[in-house]
Amino acid sequence: MRILIFGIHYYPDLTGIGKYTGEMSAWLASQGHDVHVVTAKPFYPQWKVEPRYKNKWWINETIENVTVTRCPLYVPNDPVASKKIIHEFSFLASIFPVWVKLLFEKKFDVVMGINPPFHLSVYPLAYKYLKGAKMISHVQDLQVDVVNDLGMIKNQTLLKVMFRLEKYFFRKSDLVTTISKGMERKIKGKGIKLRKQFLFPNWVDVGFIRPLPEFQSLRKRFGLKETDKVVMYSGNLGEKQGLEIIIDAAKRFLSQREIKFIIVGNGGAKSRLVDLVSVENLDNILFFPLQPYEDLPSLLATPDIHLVLQKKEASDLVMPSKLTGILASGGCAIVTALPETTLFDVIDEHDMGILVNPENLEEFVAKIDFALTNDTSSIRYNARRYAESYLSKPSILDRFEQKLNQLIAFESEVVTESR
Repeated sequence: MRILIFGIHYYPDLTGIGKYTGEMSAWLASQGHDVHVVTAKPFYPQWKVEPRYKNKWWINETIENVTVTRCPLYVPNDPVASKKIIHEFSFLASIFPVWVKLLFEKKFDVVMGINPPFHLSVYPLAYKYLKGAKMISHVQDLQVDVVNDLGMIKNQTLLKVMFRLEKYFFRKSDLVTTISKGMERKIKGKGIKLRKQFLFPNWVDVGFIRPLPEFQSLRKRFGLKETDKVVMYSGNLGEKQGLEIIIDAAKRFLSQREIKFIIVGNGGAKSRLVDLVSVENLDNILFFPLQPYEDLPSLLATPDIHLVLQKKEASDLVMPSKLTGILASGGCAIVTALPETTLFDVIDEHDMGILVNPENLEEFVAKIDFALTNDTSSIRYNARRYAESYLSKPSILDRFEQKLNQLIAFESEVVTESR
């Protein structure tokens, strides 16, 4: 089939939505489908356009048999809420000429919008009505709920409009896919029936990411000693994670010189975190940039303890994408999650992590101390076993392809019956 995908993030992004959209598109193309992606120039999570894409406008390229059209956009150095709004709308504006051109090309069978940004759905929806394609809304984050619950947008009138528009896009979609049971429940609460939804979780390549011995880790590259006990956060350094708690926890362990906290990644909150560490004069926190994808298994083998953090307001609105890699590597993770959320339930049920209430410093410090002084081998074993059983890339993507085929087959049946 012919598949058209709109999304602001795409390969070569190493983390988050772009990574999964890129892998999904390449896999569908490898199955013989004609896949076209309309996306932005790569900028995430460093919030800078990659050098080889600078000083160019619209760019066409082929990546792993996927036709990719990249559109220009405004990328702020400090992505505060107001600037992110301009950033997203600049992308929507630059898509327009590409979308018009696509209307005069051979029809796509399926058009898919990757959320966030949620309002990107205007292009898949318009294409659906004008060309008769099936529309899928794939929800990686419930963006409107996040900005509301985290207080990132204060204007209540604007928020009401955003919620209504989001609901409209979901209602008009032929299928709404999302990555966790908790997010499914949230979407159902917006009036979208479960029969119109499909669980499409993020995956992991369990053959590539696997448990490695310490000598294959990045400890030497990071200047760490064999005797160091390492606590690591790796991924997007944004506002949803509440990363300040790492700094507060590091203060409690200053006297234990062998305990090191390392923060790997980029994002809108990085400069503020670096400044806080400098002000507090903490020498037990080290910052490193994102590492090349081929080094990901070695990165994940580096710490004794991984951190999966989010603020309580973001519970069940986002599902941390970094968790899949941690599980596949057989890592032991301290996970902040509220009871009765998907993240809490899945960690608890399979005993594959150490749960902490979000933003509870005392409990967080106590669990770090517990994890560093006790045997966590059973947690590591359970994590790897869960990844092999439930997060395998081929099985998840094969199931999604079957759903696409059902969607198109149903359309064909309806057309045949009408004749």
